Amino acid sequence: MSDQAAAGPADADATSAERQDQGAAPAAPAGGPRPLTGRAIIQAITEGSPAVITILAFVVALVIGGVLIVASDPVVLRAWASFGYAPGAALAATWDSVSAAYSALFEGAVFSPATIAAAFHGGSIAAVFYPLSLTAFEATPLILTGLSVTVAFRAGMFNIGAAGQWIGGALVATWLGVDVSLPVVVHAVACVAGALVGGAVIGWIVGEIKARTGAHEVILTIMLNYVMYNLLSFLLTSRAALQAPNQTNAVAPNLAPNAMLPRAGGPPPQVGAGFLIAVAAAAVTAWLLSRTTIGFRFRAVGASPSAARSAGISVERVWVLAFLIAGALAGLSAATIVQGQTQPLTFNSYGSYGFDGITVALLGRARPWGVVLAGLLFGALDGGGTLMAAATGVPSDVVDVIKGLIVLFVAAPPLIRLLFRLRAPGGAGPQALAPKGWTG
Repeated sequence: MSDQAAAGPADADATSAERQDQGAAPAAPAGGPRPLTGRAIIQAITEGSPAVITILAFVVALVIGGVLIVASDPVVLRAWASFGYAPGAALAATWDSVSAAYSALFEGAVFSPATIAAAFHGGSIAAVFYPLSLTAFEATPLILTGLSVTVAFRAGMFNIGAAGQWIGGALVATWLGVDVSLPVVVHAVACVAGALVGGAVIGWIVGEIKARTGAHEVILTIMLNYVMYNLLSFLLTSRAALQAPNQTNAVAPNLAPNAMLPRAGGPPPQVGAGFLIAVAAAAVTAWLLSRTTIGFRFRAVGASPSAARSAGISVERVWVLAFLIAGALAGLSAATIVQGQTQPLTFNSYGSYGFDGITVALLGRARPWGVVLAGLLFGALDGGGTLMAAATGVPSDVVDVIKGLIVLFVAAPPLIRLLFRLRAPGGAGPQALAPKGWTG
């Protein structure tokens, strides 16, 4: 009995070391928080949080955004300078400034009562739906890059390379749209398929290197992003490659009209078939992750690679497949932009879609339909922020701050629970990453 008792701590240490070598998170002390490892962060994201946390996070972000709106309005600041003897005027000026800004944000993203009233008196019906069209247009690439990040999350990996995968898809779609002649519909479908393949190849490179060498996917994707940035710059400035004729700027030729996706919903930018592609991709991704053997393997590897390997799952193959699918989704995002807008591919076309996809996946709790809703929210903020800035003079950066705050509060539920004195739920979850004092 004494020999067994003496061997117990040593065996436990060996087991813990073995778990760490195999990539599993070390066991947390009894009653304590889980160690803050990469895998624990991903599990916290995918486990999700109650809907009330998301709603309250949005409310708090709007309140803080209102403070920033007031701070950027000189009229309100002058009113507050006389708060001591005219408090009513200061409060009224504050309400007018914040309500005007958020009203413009809503009208630019959802609908404007003025356009509805005008439609009943012979006005344009398209103008009524234009804000929703703009929201869907802005949300489309975000949904697809968010799905790209989500697939990697489910397999226990970080995909920081959606930007590079986006470029891979954009290059193939542009080449097919410029240099290949095909009939109507067939040409557009071929370009979409080419974008999917182009992004998938870039994602496959990351998964293959990780599977063969064990290199961390974050390093691989970041470095490959820079490779793709420079490749895009080279191709767009080479007359023998993708540079438009008689141009000195880094710009590709216009795609053939047959290669463009159909659009509708008022003056440009317009929502089009790209939004339907994004919704269909979300449906397929949801089915893949929750209803198929592949999705089960992704979840098993994401939870514990060592346990999945013991169950006979090829972890390396899952890594490759997950990044291949993630790259394909990012490539589809490129197709919706390259084929869905009038201007050709430039060096700045990839924008911040790849990195915004990370925040969309975080807000959507790495769930496909949650990503769709998060993408629509961010699309509404982007679309409405343009009108807000034009109508009220509020800096558009306020919208970026609001988006960042929403993600911050959703990703850290203990902050919301602390602010609103909410009781923390039992069991594991995102709150398990925080000290006990924050979760009650």
